[in-house]
Amino acid sequence: MSQEPGIEHAIKPTDLRGILKYVPMFRNHVFVISFDGSIVEHEQFSDLLLDIAVLRNLNIQVVIVHGIGKQMRQKSQERGIEITDVYGSGPTDQDTLDLAIECSLDVGQKFQKGLTRSGLRFAIANVVTPTEVGLLNGEDYGFTGKASKIQASAIEALMRSEIIPIISPIAYDRAGRAYRLNADALAADCAIALKASKLIFLSPRPGITINDEVRVNIPATELEEILKKAPETVEKACRLKAERSVDALRDGVTRAHIIDGRVFGGLLTEIFDKVGIGSMIHANAYQEIRKARPKDIQAIYDITRHATKNASLKPRSKSEIEREISNTWVYEIDGSIIACMQLIPDEPRKNFEIGMVLVQSFYQKRGVGKKMVEFAEIEATKQGADTLLALTTQSYPFFKKSCRFSDGTKDDLSKARRANYEKNGRESRILIKALKG
Repeated sequence: MSQEPGIEHAIKPTDLRGILKYVPMFRNHVFVISFDGSIVEHEQFSDLLLDIAVLRNLNIQVVIVHGIGKQMRQKSQERGIEITDVYGSGPTDQDTLDLAIECSLDVGQKFQKGLTRSGLRFAIANVVTPTEVGLLNGEDYGFTGKASKIQASAIEALMRSEIIPIISPIAYDRAGRAYRLNADALAADCAIALKASKLIFLSPRPGITINDEVRVNIPATELEEILKKAPETVEKACRLKAERSVDALRDGVTRAHIIDGRVFGGLLTEIFDKVGIGSMIHANAYQEIRKARPKDIQAIYDITRHATKNASLKPRSKSEIEREISNTWVYEIDGSIIACMQLIPDEPRKNFEIGMVLVQSFYQKRGVGKKMVEFAEIEATKQGADTLLALTTQSYPFFKKSCRFSDGTKDDLSKARRANYEKNGRESRILIKALKG
């Protein structure tokens, strides 16, 4: 099968070891998966439905919500119909509504055909009670609606019967009036109502781009602050998904993902690989710096081994790591250790030395190392330290420029530490940072 340039992922999404690790964690959990209309038209669409079949075979419940933006644009251009809104977030007149209903039926048929080929049972679910948006900033939004109620019990009944609910962005009120809904907002509403573990947006974008940088993972609190104070820094094409992700996490959804649905195997990779392919928005509990435990020794050893190859760290054996475990901290994401550091008191002075600040290669240049150092400063201060030391051969610019350490001398070291420094012959640069005053 042909691939679009640059979007074929190197990791095999069906790697058995990676999947088996997460199966117990996700069994019987609900994932709400939102398909942009453009993804429905892409050549990877059938493969995505096969990925959904994999999720169902692993006893993960799936709810599908779909958009129709691309279909609306295409049909309006082909027929010369002027429409008032493409995505269901602006005003909707009668012509736009009629075209939206037609596009929704077409997309629904594509799902029915593809899911049938994948051996899955499904139902187009009438589970959304809409209400009109009405007047907004003095403008009548016509047939644009929003979900006033998601009938979670009906969706859950379908899932118990091993039927995948497909939810359209067209919903009908009790009087039979049709309304056009925005699919991103609808997917978030469904995830909240179902207490879903994951809300996944499949789009033609690589993730959330902030200040021209794709963020691999970002706390919901940080993203909310950015959207509030500097929304223009978030790429417009993914801003609404970012806003709805924040809404979902605020109301109890555990994770939200924005990924490129055109990437072969991308959906499974995002779920079952610790790195993933897109952006993950997470609650505060997702990301944690904590004291290392004996069970972390192998992961720490693997990180240090890579650093040893680059000559940025002297080799450490597992037994050495075990002896130093009480002074070691790790940075954990979703159960996987991505960074480590040591924080060692330099007795008898009120100094602490930070060392072995190491980050897995994929997470480098994403602020992880700086967060570890900032945490070390807080922890050392709590323990009564006046200064924080760093001895390094290759990370001098990082400590000096990014972490604002100053140049130190051997006189800043305790007698025992100085003796060790002179003995090892590494000629490390000595940096120091005052923690008080």
